Amino acid sequence: MNPKEYLDLPYGIVLRHMNDKSGSYYFATVEEMPGCMSDGATQEEALANIRESMELWIEGKIESGLDVPMPMAPESNKEYSGKYVVWLPKSLHARLALEADKEGVSLNQYTLYKLSV
Repeated sequence: MNPKEYLDLPYGIVLRHMNDKSGSYYFATVEEMPGCMSDGATQEEALANIRESMELWIEGKIESGLDVPMPMAPESNKEYSGKYVVWLPKSLHARLALEADKEGVSLNQYTLYKLSV
């Protein structure tokens, strides 16, 4: 396949709104393409820029004789309850509970925060 054909496939583009010392912008990555990233002042600009980055990333793989990964199976057909049970060592459980208490939030809220950063 050529790069344009790969671009027609349903790759997982992740778009995040960022607000840091660089300012406010949108940052885009592609789940199946490690290191393929771009940004833009608007969502539309970031998405246009990531498409360009994807094409260059794919061309680089092809020119190097490396495989271009295919899109992951669509997860949108799955139903998720939001419940996630995990067993922890007692010491980690205690440390997380103490940190949550220090922040004045529940252990669930604190764990969700730690997982999302």
